[in-house]
Amino acid sequence: MNVQELEKIKQKALEEHIPIIMDDTLEIIEKILSKSKSEKILEIGTAVGYSAICFTNFLATNGRIDTIEREKDRIEEAKINIKKVGVEDKIRIYEGDAVQILPTLNERYDAVFIDAAKGKYPFFLKEALRMIKPSGIIFADNILYKGYVLSDYNKHKQRTAVRNLREYIKEVSENPNLDTEILEVGDGLAVSKIKRA
Repeated sequence: MNVQELEKIKQKALEEHIPIIMDDTLEIIEKILSKSKSEKILEIGTAVGYSAICFTNFLATNGRIDTIEREKDRIEEAKINIKKVGVEDKIRIYEGDAVQILPTLNERYDAVFIDAAKGKYPFFLKEALRMIKPSGIIFADNILYKGYVLSDYNKHKQRTAVRNLREYIKEVSENPNLDTEILEVGDGLAVSKIKRA
């Protein structure tokens, strides 16, 4: 992996205000992923490919990351970035809306990383639970959404996103098959491990 290129991708994204995974969030996910080599990781929300590229470090030898993105410009930039860093054989981009693509996938994943439309998190969770392996982990980034989720925030503009993120937290916290932690790193990270039967 070309680390210098990866750093350039990160700096460009920050300069252009493209939302990429924050360093402290990435650090926690990498720590968890480093404990076991994943065969397959699913990412919902590619943006410019930065997090998917970072996650390739934790794949098994022939492991793969499937990532979904609907914004055309972002897809093109992600393809260029993935090639620059030299990990194009490890990442497959599904182009289109995750709401339409996810139900068509029938893979089994070791880890799922959710970082897309906030209002769709409960739907993404349902699909992630369908495809996660029995020992898998589901990560949801930006789960506290600028602190709105834990406050009595009720402005019209973000109301749906906030309501659905609260619903996501409720579902992962109350699901008897999940062991969930809500971490106040970055913009909030939910880590849900599947409980071993």
